[in-house]
Amino acid sequence: MKLKINEYLKNNFTLVSKKTILISFFVLPLFYACKEEKKEHTPFETADIIPVKTATVQSLALTNNISASGLITTENQANYGFKIGGVVKRIYVEEGQFFKKGQLLASLDETEINAGLNQTDLNVKKYERDYNRANNLYKDSVYTLEQLQNTKTGLDIAKKQKDAVAFNARYAKIYAVADGFVTTKIANEGEVVGAGSPILAINETIQNNNYLLKIGLTDKEWASTKIGQKAVVTLDGYPDERFDASIFRKSQASDAALGSFQVELKLNMKKSKPAVGMFGKAEIKAETAEDFIIIPYNSLIEADGDKAFVFLVENNKVKRQPVTISKFENNKVFIKDGLQKTDQIVVSNSAYLNEQSTIKIIK
Repeated sequence: MKLKINEYLKNNFTLVSKKTILISFFVLPLFYACKEEKKEHTPFETADIIPVKTATVQSLALTNNISASGLITTENQANYGFKIGGVVKRIYVEEGQFFKKGQLLASLDETEINAGLNQTDLNVKKYERDYNRANNLYKDSVYTLEQLQNTKTGLDIAKKQKDAVAFNARYAKIYAVADGFVTTKIANEGEVVGAGSPILAINETIQNNNYLLKIGLTDKEWASTKIGQKAVVTLDGYPDERFDASIFRKSQASDAALGSFQVELKLNMKKSKPAVGMFGKAEIKAETAEDFIIIPYNSLIEADGDKAFVFLVENNKVKRQPVTISKFENNKVFIKDGLQKTDQIVVSNSAYLNEQSTIKIIK
């Protein structure tokens, strides 16, 4: 009896052990699977709290200077020519040569001119004789008063014609009306030129203070400048020098070819004499400073042109704020509007945020 009981227990224990081992094979993978599933949901990046770094926006007062480039010219440019036509006898200057006020620059052949002067002189003498004869005949009551007056009118006309020819003869020579230099020699000796035809293209200079830098500005830049505003100019021909300048003239119409508004800066060249057409760069100094909000480049999100967004931090929450960009400078962004001086913005992990995010501010 005792033997049967022992045998029964042994058989049942073996069965229980087999079942326990079989169940263990099923339970262990399930346990580890549950453990793995729990592990997949615990990484930090899927957590509700997002760590961010913040910074208070900076404010800086800057002078918004205007930078532009252009070419050297002078205040007055002109084409010199003869008042009458004729043959060019001589040109006394060459291209690029400087001259002084009153200097003889060119002349016409005077053969024909002198002949015209002699002719008018003879004509005057003839009318003088006619008038004297008519006056004597009038005294003798042979000529009427009308005949005497007509003779006197003829004499007056002859004198005026002589004055006109003498006046034109004076303009058969070209004299400089101011200090300057020859830009282009248009005609040469021996050429037949008409009245008023250009002979020399010149630029006037007055004590080296007559040089201008002609630059092109946008409509906004043009509107922000005024006559007399100060500037600093550098020229490629004088790389180690900086020249003081001021706005001298502003064009009231845009240049159709360039699509810009022309502004002329008068230069103080000291002792330097630049060539016309020399390239120069100007920086026009702003008279008033403008306040800018400056933020890091990394704080921007969804930037498009001059529009972008940043995240503001308020009560440990973030708010999506639109801003307008003025300009970029290295890793800094100058904001025109949208932020205040006391605003605190997110400068890291902005791409993972939305307005429902919970944040943790870290240093």
